[in-house]
Amino acid sequence: MKHVTSRDNALFKHLKALTGSTHQRRKAGQSVLDGVHLAQAYIAALGQPASCVVGERHYDHAEVRSLLDQVDPDRVVVLADALFTQISSVVNGVDLMLVVDTPAGHLPSKIDTDCVILDGVQDAGNVGSILRSAAAAGIPHAFLTTGCAFAWSVKTLRAGMGANFHLNIVEHCSLEMLESRLAVPLLATSSHADAAVFDTDLREPVGWVVGNEGAGVSEAWMARVSRTVGIPQPGGLESLNVAAATAVCLFEAIRQRRA
Repeated sequence: MKHVTSRDNALFKHLKALTGSTHQRRKAGQSVLDGVHLAQAYIAALGQPASCVVGERHYDHAEVRSLLDQVDPDRVVVLADALFTQISSVVNGVDLMLVVDTPAGHLPSKIDTDCVILDGVQDAGNVGSILRSAAAAGIPHAFLTTGCAFAWSVKTLRAGMGANFHLNIVEHCSLEMLESRLAVPLLATSSHADAAVFDTDLREPVGWVVGNEGAGVSEAWMARVSRTVGIPQPGGLESLNVAAATAVCLFEAIRQRRA
């Protein structure tokens, strides 16, 4: 266990860089998981972190102690409270975070299972929520095109609530990269849909193309879609939030397969 009290400490400088910059996290190939829940989810799914950082005031916190029992002692860093406040983005939370090596996604040679393709979804909260729904629905793959919010940003991770650790997430995908690998029909939601999602046969694997919050699915991806589906909205609103619409579609497939 290390105890860091100086802001000139090299480890603290590294932590401050990681927590303050998406560019630094990408460059280092590391992500920061803030809070006990995300830390527990990561360790349960993927094992040991690169380091576990805890503030002095919460070192003896019951949830922290339980988690520290699962971490190799040489990976634990106790940070002076004044330093921890400089790197944490959580207000009134438990002073604990993990630094982890960002899992590297892989492109399967053949994609013949359910998947989600995020086409320019820019809001980190929406990306995290979609990943959370996908993981809960048992979807194995999430492919994010260039222009999507960073799948491993602090906000995305917080919205995903641990979903990232249960998915094969591949970023910076293009139609050209995926098209020859896709062996499932692609579906997308549309206000000018071929059929309601509830009237569409979803008993076999499909790929869901999820479009940008404002522009929707791009023309290039829409030309590749096998069918568009709609979600009935008797309340009369123009559209659902993209994350909510995706959840409806994914769990309609679950409902049909259970039947």
